[in-house]
Amino acid sequence: MGASLPPKEANLFKLIVKSYETKQYKKGLKAADTILKKFSDHGETLAMKGLTLNCMDRKSEAYELVRLGLKNDLKSHVCWHVYGLLYRSDREYREAIKCYRNALRIDPDNIEILRDLSLLQAQMRDLEGFVETRQQLLTLKPNHRMNWIGFAVAHHLNSNGSKAVDILEAYEGTLDDDYPPENERCEHGEMLLYKISLLEEYGFPERALEELHKEESKMVDKLAYKEQEVSILLKLGRFEEGERLFRVLLTMNPDNYRYYEGLQRCLGLYSENGLYTADEIDRLETLYRALAQQYNRSSAVKGVPSLFSDLHPLYDHPGKADILGELVLKLEQSLKSTGGYPGSVEKEPPSTLMWTLFYLAQHYDRCGKYDIALTKIDEAIEHTPTVIDLYSVKSRILKHAGDLAAAAALADEARCMDLADRYVNSECVKRMLQADQVTLAEKTAVLFTKDGDQHNNLYDMQCMWYELASGESYFRQGELGRALKKFLAVEKHYADITEDQFDFHSYCLRKMTLRTYVEMLKFQDRLHSHAYFRKAACGAIRCYLKLYDSPLKSASEEDDEMSKLPPSQKKKLKQKLRKAEARAKKEADVKNEESNAANVTKSGKRHVKPVDPDPHGEKLIQIEDPLAEASKYLKLLLKHSSDCLETHLLSFEVNMRKQKILLALQAIKYLMRLDADDPKSHLCLIKFFHKIDSLTTPVTDTEKLIWGVLEAERPTFSQLHGKSLIDANNTFFEKHRESLMHRAAVAELLYVLEPNKKAEAVKLILDSANDLVSIDGAQGNVSSWKLNDCITVHKLLGTTLADRDAASRWKVRCAEYFSYSIYFGGIRSSAATSSANNQIQKSAANGAAGLNADGDALSSNGRLEKLNTLKDLRI
Repeated sequence: MGASLPPKEANLFKLIVKSYETKQYKKGLKAADTILKKFSDHGETLAMKGLTLNCMDRKSEAYELVRLGLKNDLKSHVCWHVYGLLYRSDREYREAIKCYRNALRIDPDNIEILRDLSLLQAQMRDLEGFVETRQQLLTLKPNHRMNWIGFAVAHHLNSNGSKAVDILEAYEGTLDDDYPPENERCEHGEMLLYKISLLEEYGFPERALEELHKEESKMVDKLAYKEQEVSILLKLGRFEEGERLFRVLLTMNPDNYRYYEGLQRCLGLYSENGLYTADEIDRLETLYRALAQQYNRSSAVKGVPSLFSDLHPLYDHPGKADILGELVLKLEQSLKSTGGYPGSVEKEPPSTLMWTLFYLAQHYDRCGKYDIALTKIDEAIEHTPTVIDLYSVKSRILKHAGDLAAAAALADEARCMDLADRYVNSECVKRMLQADQVTLAEKTAVLFTKDGDQHNNLYDMQCMWYELASGESYFRQGELGRALKKFLAVEKHYADITEDQFDFHSYCLRKMTLRTYVEMLKFQDRLHSHAYFRKAACGAIRCYLKLYDSPLKSASEEDDEMSKLPPSQKKKLKQKLRKAEARAKKEADVKNEESNAANVTKSGKRHVKPVDPDPHGEKLIQIEDPLAEASKYLKLLLKHSSDCLETHLLSFEVNMRKQKILLALQAIKYLMRLDADDPKSHLCLIKFFHKIDSLTTPVTDTEKLIWGVLEAERPTFSQLHGKSLIDANNTFFEKHRESLMHRAAVAELLYVLEPNKKAEAVKLILDSANDLVSIDGAQGNVSSWKLNDCITVHKLLGTTLADRDAASRWKVRCAEYFSYSIYFGGIRSSAATSSANNQIQKSAANGAAGLNADGDALSSNGRLEKLNTLKDLRI
């Protein structure tokens, strides 16, 4: 480096490098300028100055200088290396790898460049290249432990575990007999455990156990040693030894569920599907009674789950809900009449009745009997009004019943009972977002954030559930910019998590945390299959589809439209715009004041945070090609969530709009494979081939090729074999005529296939019967319709089928079934109650504003402030 410079300037160049490594950037910059005064075209100095500027957030200057340096000295490995570092800092890893390879052509044995290249290869999962680079490093520097370990890990990641073991054993052969010294015992023990885990993973458990026992004295982590040993014993079928070891592990940590599971496996009392014989149940009961006496402070051994959460899966099995309901009703009756359980003379504490009512409320909620559920939970609240869980469950019941505003008010009531409970606060925020009370939800959420820029704290904390819920709320309200802002924030979190693994490639090899390192890499490989990422990506794609279907109007188009309005409407519109601007300005001022106040430390110094140039996502929706943006996230979904129906539904929607016929066909094939009976899958299938049938005769060779593929694939769909699309739709209807959503899909397709039969399609929906399902445990029959399905059908009638009268009749009909639903205007909803209370207020002689019939205050956003008002919702 700097070899072409005179001695004085060469020393200054070394100072630049040292200053960069120690982050003394101003010092390095000064040294670079000193060199460039005499040698203005020195390529390596220009490159290093650019790299230093890059660390000072002067990226455009940095790239300009590095490229100039490279131009002046194209055969300098330093310039290519620096160019790679510049790309690496911007996460342009593929470009960085190209630069490193160019540098290695000039200096093939440069240890530093090879090390940097290996890190990028691990990051990008270029496993063959990773093996090759680590082998070269080992060849160049065989006395360095990290090179041996890196070469072994590279082979392991490249699915060559036996070779990794051979490398580790070869490394051990280079060590002295008294190795390791005291200061390296921990790292060496980790390496041995890693080797033994490799032997176990690749089918050599006996050899692994032998090695484990032989190297016991060299292992510092005794807990990991025992866990590794018991894992091997299970694979070898040596259950008696495994049982003894699991009991030892339980004495060390009696709250570890994996130890209990392992103990059950050793005793032959573990079932993957959770089904046990009567004898096995008796043996399990005996086992856990003994363990509970031994570990009387362990919550794991006693098993204290939320009872309803534990039994919730049973409600999906026919008849089991009835049995549970009958059983708990008998308990309730006995507790009320005798104060004890049936057949018992012992009196139970008063709280037993309250928790029984608590369970019954959740039981009826799960069964869809919201009126009875509310009766039971109100009875429990009256019995013990200080239990927060009761209010939270009542809030959940109201949410399921469709009264989102009342659910948010109840959740807020629960929050106020314990202001230090983060979970209850979060539950309240979630209810507020479901009720589209975004501003109020944000103010509530930041109560548990750190001091500082509170709104950004939620982003800095990667609070993804909040961002997803607020994104969905903004989407429902039609604020696509804000919705995209939230969805893309979640996507950015996952990109950051992926980026965060970079530093561990060298750290874990140095610290020998090899087992954890490999687990972390495997986790990173499936990172984008996580539910939060899937929801964010789906939300972003839906926003882009909406932007494509309804493009934003330009300023000139808006001016033209306004000029066509009559003067009265123009005046109203301008007033509305002015009010919206004033409100937005006021909100921004309040946030700035809060941020400024919070950013001042005790010493009086102010923390300056970068200002978000697009806080409302307005720039995000001003894009030329929404479908191209949607395709970016669709690719990730197709790669990591291909088993999800929504992935292929969105793939169909995107590719149909892009006129990518074969990709849309591929989405159809996936949908049919995943769930051919789903109404959305059926919609896509029929719509696709209806579109194909309307296409013109192919002319070009490409069109003829696509047409040939379609002709060959069409008979492979059993739903269409030997049938017209109308017949296929009718067959689907006959198969699923009892299902509301299936009827709606058939009706929509009937209108698409035969537009003149719109009235028949509407009638098909309106003739749907809301069959009542008998659930004895729920005290009567329950509606088979679901609230969200009925809302979807109402929107279908009002938009796609464009029949306002039918939509109105449907709304009236659903209001009877869902009397708590605000959407349908149910008579028991908080909106109806508030309206009735307002009428009482107007007619009251005292004229007291803002009070309901009971004198309880109502807030400006319609939330009920006192719980007494919410109790009236079931009357």
